Amino acid sequence: MPSDTRLLPLLVLVLILGIGIGLLVALLYIQQWKARYTQAIRQDAVQRSQAVTTGKVHEQLVPYLPEFGFNPKDARFLGSPVDLLVFDGLDDGELRRVVFIEIKTGGSGLTGRERQVRDVVRARQVAWEELRIER
Repeated sequence: MPSDTRLLPLLVLVLILGIGIGLLVALLYIQQWKARYTQAIRQDAVQRSQAVTTGKVHEQLVPYLPEFGFNPKDARFLGSPVDLLVFDGLDDGELRRVVFIEIKTGGSGLTGRERQVRDVVRARQVAWEELRIER
């Protein structure tokens, strides 16, 4: 019986050491996982940023591509909510129509705002307003 009472503090000490070592190993594992995950997130953010920047540059250059189909002098870059407005024929002095153009690459689709603009234009809910400012 006396040996059991001396063994109890030793068992408690071993248990505490085991828990401490387990917590330390878990903490190290979490740190490693976090470092790998953070690196992946950063890499993804860099790739997305580069894609957005490349897309914006391409949007500005599209009027000069052979497949554009309009006079580049008639195109005006907006960027948002549509990429370009084309005043077809304006440079020739004979405006035929105004065209809203949204440029997409790959599998990207229209955003909600872009769909709203498309739908309003298709429904012919477009108006002209002149604003005069008195000084």
